[in-house]
Amino acid sequence: MQIRRLTYLDYQKLKRLVSYLCTDENDRLAKSIMEEPVGIINAVLPLSLKFKSESFILVEDDEILGLITTAKTPGNPQKINITRLIFKENLYDVGKQLVEFVVQKFGAIGATSFMVTIDECHDELSNLFLNGCGFRQCASETLWKIDKPIPEKSNFQWRYAQNNDAGKIAELYNSEVINIYKPSLIRHEKEFKEPFFSGFNDFYKTRFVIEDAKKILGYFSITTSDNLNYILDLTVNSGYDFDYEKIINVMLCEIARKKRAFYPIIKQKKYIKDSERLENYLKAKGYNQIQTKQILVKDFYKPIKQESTAWNVFLLGEDQGIRANNFSTK
Repeated sequence: MQIRRLTYLDYQKLKRLVSYLCTDENDRLAKSIMEEPVGIINAVLPLSLKFKSESFILVEDDEILGLITTAKTPGNPQKINITRLIFKENLYDVGKQLVEFVVQKFGAIGATSFMVTIDECHDELSNLFLNGCGFRQCASETLWKIDKPIPEKSNFQWRYAQNNDAGKIAELYNSEVINIYKPSLIRHEKEFKEPFFSGFNDFYKTRFVIEDAKKILGYFSITTSDNLNYILDLTVNSGYDFDYEKIINVMLCEIARKKRAFYPIIKQKKYIKDSERLENYLKAKGYNQIQTKQILVKDFYKPIKQESTAWNVFLLGEDQGIRANNFSTK
């Protein structure tokens, strides 16, 4: 067996591995492979300058048995996110080898923590990372679908976030994280700045702030990777009584300025102080809870736990149930 970087020449082999996935996923993988010339530049850069995700494959007898994709956290190269893991059914050891490979590879060049988010219903995947690879359960996030978004103009005061706001935004965000989650989820100032190579990123993100007397009281963002599915994320000072509907409406209006058809999804961060109040609002509005994702974390210096024996796991990445409803959860 050999683990190496994914290249354009692997396209046909990779199609066989992912042949059981939906057409959208095959197209997504094909597109990422066609961008390999940019990927080659990204591969030789130091960790701090990498600007795109990277994929590695495990090959045996000229057949791809598994694939893993990683991406650094924008503004904080020491945090690595595992965004996709695919391997043939029952080949648990293939998945474990791929995870261990990226932990060792990126840990050797400066990464200190690794994170993955998994649907709470995927017990096998959770066991793989928790029992097989030494990750620990940290927190969770829930996604809520707005079935029929109706953007309406309002006089709510906001402005686009600037890079010089990053320090105040980080201060707000970190103050709103519940204390028990801070060791793993606290964020650095640079994580709220526009990445230097933002035009080459795998996603597009627009940032906004709510400001009063030069004090930032709220931060919200819109993220999309396909210009169809949009993740709406907001963090506000829990000491103020904000109208969530007005904030969400601002984001809907911003999307509607550029897109006539789109699918908005609100992210509820269970580790933020006002999470319960936001949840009550979302339920009152009749929005649909479509997915809860567990956040698993591994610190590079922690030992890998003992391997378990019975596994039946094959995919981490796009959630097919959500994709069937025209939603993406990247």
